Amino acid sequence: MSAFAKIRDHQAIIGLGTNISPNENLRSALYLLGKIVSIETISNAWITHAVGSSGPDFLNAAVLVSTHFLYEELRNQILRPIETLLGRVRTKDPNAPRTIDLDVLIFDGELFDQDLWDYAHMCVPVAEVLPDYKNPITGESLKEIADRFLQSGRIAQSSLKLHRTSTPGYIV
Repeated sequence: MSAFAKIRDHQAIIGLGTNISPNENLRSALYLLGKIVSIETISNAWITHAVGSSGPDFLNAAVLVSTHFLYEELRNQILRPIETLLGRVRTKDPNAPRTIDLDVLIFDGELFDQDLWDYAHMCVPVAEVLPDYKNPITGESLKEIADRFLQSGRIAQSSLKLHRTSTPGYIV
């Protein structure tokens, strides 16, 4: 293989969540992420109640990205530093309010968070960018499961508009 051979791109679905200055932190996280990886598709922003705490409501979204980084590199060298830069402080309480939470949910078709099927804040945004992804146990698509969450009223679309600028990969 030549030294100039194209590096294979990986596809990842990244979930984003924030309940501290959510509009600002969601936009900032997407902007910073777009400087490093290629953002292919972005969901709408969605509002959900905090899970496991009485904290403020969360703003959630999902993005499909292409990257040459492997899973561990993406998580540890890209996502964690963005969280730190935006003021994320990890505590013993996994449900504590946070400036930003960035998680690789699916990488090259492999599911990395089984909670995807059970929580509206994950399922609905991801269903917008990967609607035909199937639950291997039930055979249901993400879109089918997301439709049930939407009917339940546990999630609502935010008025925050996330869109691409004229610069490829950048989101505002």
